[in-house]
Formats: sequence, structure tokens, C-alpha cells
Amino acid sequence: MTKRFEEELAELKKCTLKMGNLVEIAISKSIKALLDRDVKLAEEVIGADDDINHIEIVIDEKCLDLLALRQPVAIDLRFIAAIMKMNGELERIGDLAVNIAERAKYLATQPELKISLDFTRMMEFTQKMVRESLDALVNKDAKLARKVCLEDDVVDDLNRQMFLELIEHMKEDPETIERSTHLMLVSRHLERIADQATNIAEDVVYMVEGKIIKHHAEDYCTIPR
Repeated sequence: MTKRFEEELAELKKCTLKMGNLVEIAISKSIKALLDRDVKLAEEVIGADDDINHIEIVIDEKCLDLLALRQPVAIDLRFIAAIMKMNGELERIGDLAVNIAERAKYLATQPELKISLDFTRMMEFTQKMVRESLDALVNKDAKLARKVCLEDDVVDDLNRQMFLELIEHMKEDPETIERSTHLMLVSRHLERIADQATNIAEDVVYMVEGKIIKHHAEDYCTIPR
């Protein structure tokens, strides 16, 4: 592998990590906007989505150039293919953070619901999954990637718990249905972010091992001893 090709792969990895950092920030700000009822912060998240969309295009172009001009093989080919898939997953996470920010912006204009929901924990766990999936990419760590696959169950459980609590709240006070529905969607968006992080982790396993585990998590998402 030529030195120039190594530099191009390193630059591609750098761009992907930058995008990952942007979406982590977007997740954090969107939940903070929700909890603090901060319309301005929600608008920041919505406005920053253009940056995420721009870097998605840059990464796609870099990947296509490498495929066309360098004709990579083996793990280098799988690396570029995985980055192309991850790129779309990260862009979707950015979109989901925007969706949360839009819910936060609306809820900030409405009377506050008297219900305690642990969005902070759910946000921190989804961020952790995104970060770990990218760490797995950087370090070519299939074991860590498989760990992310297993962690998705925790977020699924949190989402289910919030759904049940909000349903009960709506039964007790039907006037809260619209606001509760928005909170239910916030929980669902976080759950979907965890799903996207799991998809990234599956792509890392493919990159490192050449093994496609998507739709077969019950067979492959076990952490090797």
C-alpha cells in the first residue's frame, strides 16, 4: 500500500470521526434543550444539521474516489465499504437529533408535564453506543463492536419503560395526550439512534472479519472470551 493511499485512508477516518463528534453533540444538545425547555438551543441543533449533511457528502465523495482510483482489495475495500454505510447511519442520527430538537422546541411553549422520565440516562447510553461503535472502527475492534450490539437491549428496555409510563399518564390525565405523545416520540428517536449505532457496529464486524452479521445478531453478537 502506497504512503499516499495510507494518508487518504487516514483522512477518511478523520472525517468520519469528525462527523461522529458532530452527531454526539447534536444528541446532547437536543436532550438538554428538551430538559431545560430551551428553544434557542433546539434551534442550534436544527441549524447545525447542515454541517452534518455537508460532511456526509464529503465522505461519500472521498469513498468513491478511493474506490475508483485506488481499486482497494481485502480489508481496505471492506473499510471503505463500511465507511460508506456508516456515513449514512451517522447522517440519520443527526436527523433524529433534529427531530428531538423539534419536539423540544414545541414542548418548551407548552405547560410542563408533571412526570419524571430519565431522558438523561437514555441519552448518555445512546451517546456511549455511538462513541463505542466509532472507537471500534478506529481500533478495528470487532469485540467492542459486538458489545455495542448487546447494549442495544438496554435502550430498548428504557424506551419500553417510558412508553408504559407515558401511556399511564395519559390515561390519568387525557389533557396531556398531545404533550405525552411528543415525549414518547423523543424516546423513540433515542431508541432509533441506538439502532443506528448497532448498525455501525455490525459494519465494523464486517470490516474486520469479513462477516455479515446484520439480521443475524442472535447468532453472532456474542462477545468472544
